Amino acid sequence: MSSIVVVGANWGDEGKGRIVDFLSEKASASIRFQGGNNAGHTVVNNLGTFKLHQLPSGVFNPDCLTVLGPGMVISPGALTEEINLVEKAGVKLNLSISDRATLCLPLHALEDTLEEERLGDNAYGSTRQGIAPAYGDRVMKKGILVGWLKQPEVLTERIQFWIDWKLPQLRALYPNLQFNQSAKEISDWLIEVSKPWRNSICNVTIPLKEKQAQKQTLLFEAQLGAGRDLIYGEYPWTTSSNVVSMYAGIGGGLPALRPTRVIAVAKAFSSSVGTGTLITAMDQQDTFRETAEEYGATTGRPRDLGYFDAVATKNGIELQAATEVALTKIDCLTGLSELKICVGYTGEHSDNPIWPQTTELTPIYEQMESWHEDITGCRKFEELPEAARRYILRIEALMEIPITMISVGPQRDQMIIR
Repeated sequence: MSSIVVVGANWGDEGKGRIVDFLSEKASASIRFQGGNNAGHTVVNNLGTFKLHQLPSGVFNPDCLTVLGPGMVISPGALTEEINLVEKAGVKLNLSISDRATLCLPLHALEDTLEEERLGDNAYGSTRQGIAPAYGDRVMKKGILVGWLKQPEVLTERIQFWIDWKLPQLRALYPNLQFNQSAKEISDWLIEVSKPWRNSICNVTIPLKEKQAQKQTLLFEAQLGAGRDLIYGEYPWTTSSNVVSMYAGIGGGLPALRPTRVIAVAKAFSSSVGTGTLITAMDQQDTFRETAEEYGATTGRPRDLGYFDAVATKNGIELQAATEVALTKIDCLTGLSELKICVGYTGEHSDNPIWPQTTELTPIYEQMESWHEDITGCRKFEELPEAARRYILRIEALMEIPITMISVGPQRDQMIIR
C-alpha cells in the first residue's frame, strides 16, 4: 500500500494537476483534502484540456474513487457545472463527497467581493469565490454542512440560524448589501442544484479505510502551496485553509494517515498570482508569460514570474516534509536568454527569512547556462541537453532531496521519471 500526498512547494500554480493526473493511473482513490472553488488545476490528457476547481485531478481514471474530503468548502452550483463538464467529455465518475465538508454559498462569495472592495489597495487578492467567509463561518460554528443536504428540515433550520446571525453584521459593515433570499429559498435551491451528486454524500472515511485495509494506493491532493498556507504562508496573503502535507489525512478523511511519499511540486521557475512577495521577479515578464501560458486558472489574472527561488522552495519543501520533488514546466525555459537560480538573500534578516517580508531583500543569484533544444520529446533524463541536466541537478543539490519527476510539456506522457 502507498499513501501519496501531492502538495505545492511554493505559492500554488506549480502544476500539481498534471502530476496527480499522471499518478492516478495506478491509484485507487484520488482525494482533495482542502480548499474549494478558488484555485484551479489544469489537466491535459487524451480527453482534452480541463481546468478543475473542486474535483480531484485523478477524476479521469474511471477505476479511481474521487473524494471531496471533509476539509473542503464546496460551492454547490460550481460543483454541478464541473461534474457536467467532465461527464460531457466521457468521464465516468466514481464520486464520494464528505458529509462533514462545509458548503460555500453565493452569500459567501458576495461577502468576499464586498470585503475586497472595502479594503481597496489593501485587498488580499482573493479570487472572490467566498472561501474565507465559508471557512470563517465553520470556525464560528455557523457553517452549513454538506451532510445536511440529505436532511431538508435540518438544512432549512440551520440556514435560518446562519442568516439571522450573519445578515445583521453584513448590513452594518456593507450598507449597500443587496440580499433578500429567505432560508427556505436558499434551502430549496440547494436541494435542486445538488441533485446530480447528492447521493454521493457519505462518510468518506469508510471507503478509504477499506482501501487502506486492502493495501491500495491512495493519492491525496492539495491546492495552492506552502507559501499560501494559513499558518505558515505569507500571512495575511494566504488562503484560509492548511495546504501542507500533514493536513492531508485530517482534511481527506483519514486523520491517522502516515504518508508513504510526499511529493512537493515546484516549477522550474517562480510564479505567484494575487498579493504577496516574489523576491526573484523578472524585469521583463510579458513575453515569457505568453510562452509559458502563466495566467490564473480561476481568474485569468497574469501571474508574476521570477527566477527559481531556491530559498523559498527549500522552505516549502521542509514545511511539507517532502520526500521528493516533481519539477514542472522546465520546457518553458528553453531559449530563455538569461537563466539563473536564487541561492540566498542579502538584507536585514536575510539569514532567517520570513514571509511576508518586513524588510527589503535582494536575491543572490547563480548564473546558469541556457539551452535552445526542444526538450518536449525527451522521456529519459539522459536525453535532455547538458545545460538542462546541470540546471536540474543544481536545484536537486540545493533542495537536498531527489527530483524524481520532470515534466517537459503539458501532456500526460510528457514526463521523465528518474
